[in-house]
Amino acid sequence: RGVSTLNDIESREREATGIPSLKIKQNRIFGYFIEVTSANLHKVPERYLRKQTLSNCERYITEELKELEGKLLGADERRKALEHALFLSLRERVAGHIKRLLALARTLAQLDVLASLADIAQSEGWTRPTLGEGTELRIDGGRHPIVEQAQESERFVPNDVQFTPDEQQMILITGPNMSGKSTFMRQVALIAVMAQMGSYVPADHAHIGLVDRIFTRVGASDDLAAGQSTFMVEMSETATILTHATKRSLVILDEIGRGTSTYDGLAIAWAVAEDLHQRIGCRTLFATHYHELTLLADRFKTVVNQSVAVTEHKGQIIFLRKLRQGSADRSYGIQCARLAGLPELVLKRAAHVLHDLETRAPRNENEQLSFFGSTPPPDEVLEVTPPSDPLRDALLEIQPDDLSPRDALAALYTLRDLV
Repeated sequence: RGVSTLNDIESREREATGIPSLKIKQNRIFGYFIEVTSANLHKVPERYLRKQTLSNCERYITEELKELEGKLLGADERRKALEHALFLSLRERVAGHIKRLLALARTLAQLDVLASLADIAQSEGWTRPTLGEGTELRIDGGRHPIVEQAQESERFVPNDVQFTPDEQQMILITGPNMSGKSTFMRQVALIAVMAQMGSYVPADHAHIGLVDRIFTRVGASDDLAAGQSTFMVEMSETATILTHATKRSLVILDEIGRGTSTYDGLAIAWAVAEDLHQRIGCRTLFATHYHELTLLADRFKTVVNQSVAVTEHKGQIIFLRKLRQGSADRSYGIQCARLAGLPELVLKRAAHVLHDLETRAPRNENEQLSFFGSTPPPDEVLEVTPPSDPLRDALLEIQPDDLSPRDALAALYTLRDLV
């Protein structure tokens, strides 16, 4: 409306003054004005009030234009005030119906969630789970609802899991990195949550014994601002699990004991697993690269070993993504490092070091078990017999004061041959 009024004034002033080039303009400093070129100054009427002089024109204001300027400049403030008043009025009206509106919002939210779950359940072939009062948990052909959708390069491989009070309470999962251990454990937790919230689940069949809480310790993160290292964060989360988990809980542990020495980490992982199984008695999925932990299955009836199947072809590992009974024979860490792009020189050196370490490591099962055996009393003295060393033995047998020069020379040759 303001623009239309300005155009009307401009047309009238052109006609009244006979100045066809007359224009009404505006800027931030001088507001609205009538601009007349120097060639037409003799046609300017007396009612025009000079506002600014430029090199090639003069700028004027009239009472009508000044009045309109005041209205236009105050219109924005009046608009904002009117909007605010209307908003306050609407708010007052809405406040009188708040209970009905909140109930409507909750109903619409529930419909939205249920419709979304029903739609994806139908399109992805999800199945209706059953719930029970016991602690049995069984999933046949379970899939990860997110990874399955995002995976494009390969077909998602479903897996089964079963927890029964008298047969399987803790499952120790071994296998190489990137083989799917974490995906499997998380899909079990997600299926349990989805079943208890009333959703169909991505599985062929699922029976969930009610779970009071799901505890997870996965991934690696730190809190440097609070002075906590990655290992400290891991231990704090583990402590929370051991403090609050109950027999009805579902616990997921992924690589407990990282960030410290091998024996420290192994000892902590072993003790945590024992506590979860013996004291708490909850359903537990425990993924680890500490193969010594698989010995727990020999000690406890309801601890079972499972591993993710892989195969090797021309030095390359192929992940089959399928869980099988029994523990993995090794972790295939160097092969995974190759997939990640480590230089071949580094990989060859790592393979050499690994072979050397495995050659020196004790192969006797009793030696391995002794690490977790009973601790000797503090006052018991353990006699350790050093390993046989031919060179050392030969040196100890030599009596320098009794050797002739010829015998000394012969002994020197003998020692050199031993070296």
